[in-house]
Amino acid sequence: MPELEREIVTTEIAAFLERAKYLAAGGLTVAEFGRLAVELMRLVIGLVDKIAAPGADKKAVVLASVGDLFDAVADKAVPLAAYPLFVLLRPALRALCLAVAAGAVESLLPLVRAI
Repeated sequence: MPELEREIVTTEIAAFLERAKYLAAGGLTVAEFGRLAVELMRLVIGLVDKIAAPGADKKAVVLASVGDLFDAVADKAVPLAAYPLFVLLRPALRALCLAVAAGAVESLLPLVRAI
């Protein structure tokens, strides 16, 4: 991916993650996390779809951004009483989130291209 395009994508992802952290500051539901993840994937798919790079590289950027979102705000969707369990299950939940996102990329691609 050319350097300027990589910088633009990185900047857009960082701005989205900052907005997500702000929105999640008071807590987050699982549904709200899902909405944020889909919104982020649509944004990143739209950005990387215009870049001349292999599809696997583009998908990797999308999945990395979802992983960053999980790292940034997923703990805000966990009730305080369940937090110790979340800490134990966090790696598995992150992997599950990325697996779902990987499947969703193929579904979202036609929707993003239609816009």
